[in-house]
Amino acid sequence: MTHPHDPAIDGPGFATLSVASILAESAVRHADRVAFHFAGTTTTYRDLWVQTRAYAGALRERGIGRGDRVAMLMPNVPDFARVYYAVLSLGAIVVPVHLLFKADEIAYVLSDAHADLLIAAAPLLGEAVPAAAAAGVPLLTVLLPADAEAAGGAGGLPRLEAEAATATPIARPEPVGPLDAATILYTSGTTGTPKGAVGSHLSIIEQVHTTLIDAFDLRSDDIVFGGLPLFHTFGQTAVMNIALRVGASVVLLPRFDADEALALMVGLDVTVFTAVPTMYVGMLEAARRSGARPPLRYAVSGGAALPVAVLEAFRDAFGADVHEGYGLTETAPTVSSNPLRQPIRPGTVGRPLWGVDVAIADPDVEGAVALLDDPEALGEIVVRGHNLFKGYLGRADASADAVVDGWFRTGDLGTHVDGVLTIVDRKKDMIVRSGYNVYPTEVEAVLARHPGIAVAAVFGVADDVRGQEVHAAVVPHDGVALDPDDVVAFARERFAAYKYPRVVHVVPSLPLGASGKVLKRDLVTRFTPVR
Repeated sequence: MTHPHDPAIDGPGFATLSVASILAESAVRHADRVAFHFAGTTTTYRDLWVQTRAYAGALRERGIGRGDRVAMLMPNVPDFARVYYAVLSLGAIVVPVHLLFKADEIAYVLSDAHADLLIAAAPLLGEAVPAAAAAGVPLLTVLLPADAEAAGGAGGLPRLEAEAATATPIARPEPVGPLDAATILYTSGTTGTPKGAVGSHLSIIEQVHTTLIDAFDLRSDDIVFGGLPLFHTFGQTAVMNIALRVGASVVLLPRFDADEALALMVGLDVTVFTAVPTMYVGMLEAARRSGARPPLRYAVSGGAALPVAVLEAFRDAFGADVHEGYGLTETAPTVSSNPLRQPIRPGTVGRPLWGVDVAIADPDVEGAVALLDDPEALGEIVVRGHNLFKGYLGRADASADAVVDGWFRTGDLGTHVDGVLTIVDRKKDMIVRSGYNVYPTEVEAVLARHPGIAVAAVFGVADDVRGQEVHAAVVPHDGVALDPDDVVAFARERFAAYKYPRVVHVVPSLPLGASGKVLKRDLVTRFTPVR
């Protein structure tokens, strides 16, 4: 049937929804509670919102408004939240920049995002200044001393704090539509130049609410560890947005150091630990050096597969269950988790969040999503629901490749049995040795049970005979001397002949990105023989 166009049916409607409301509402409901602990200081919700409104007023006087794009290069400090919510409260779009990016990479992001402004923290001006100049983007600073010469001759750069002190604060967040763009989060670029994934206010808010209702019991009296980088979707939403929504406190740590993290968590009575697997390994090492423990109620892991041996060791050392989950930048981020109110299924990433549909598709079919009928089949995980991004900025072709037939193709291989999702590996990380598939996470999970290994990374190196050979880089526990041949023998006893690593490299540490993920591409480059 054909119906006449009617804006009440076909239009965007009049509903509004803003991520900035997370802070604006909590400033009323939890005014006197502590929002942030940072460097021995505290900031209440009331003060944080007052400061944010002043920042927003200064940005408004600079002409920032609905739909404008404001990039921010900032570590885990209270100013991250002030700038983040100030930008969103104006109806503008936040573009957080990776803290490890160099000037050329930052300039790329600024140009690709068509940024209208860059706000950079003083410690990062060495890369921010040339990047902003190259991209032709105005630069504002935070945390720069009033006597700018004290910061190494950065005189003349405008300070957001100074402009906010004389600006008229905004009264309330500007109304925006639920599907309006809120963030542009750049992927790490492991397979090429970074792409800007555009997230909506709806996907972020629904992520917060479904997680709080169905996954985790987060309370206003909880104190949450904030060591995950806030520029990344995991720390931004699964820590900051969720904690501030309920009026909890966040302990900010600009750079993760396990011993410092443990001391902070003990001293401030942290009750919830949210981290990536490499942080769990670090905390276990710190626990070997100190008997002090925080009063954790539970812990959350994501970002990469957590070996069951590490999960069990953390539970034993800290007396807290670890609830593993799964997500991506394009999914706001969480797809699934082991909920707090149900038994943990170690080795799995739990059940999809409410409203998130997960299926398994044939990974070899291009241009269409061919769902597999076998409930126990291994295939590519595909996702649809309220958590999906709006697409890649300026990359209609990449968006079309990623979202096919309404399903987002994750590039991850797994199973979805009895409603429980298990990740086997990244499709691109799978090793093919002599025609057989080897999944690195499976091998890593076993190596994690070696008594002398703190953490392991398994990767494939090109081989003329086998196609790829299985390599492992292993970091020993403090004070342990590892014999590579012993590690090979340990693995050989536990795996089929095509699976175990033939080459083991004992290394003092693994290369990590700012979000704590192991950079396996760096290991492949490092250990590929020069021909």
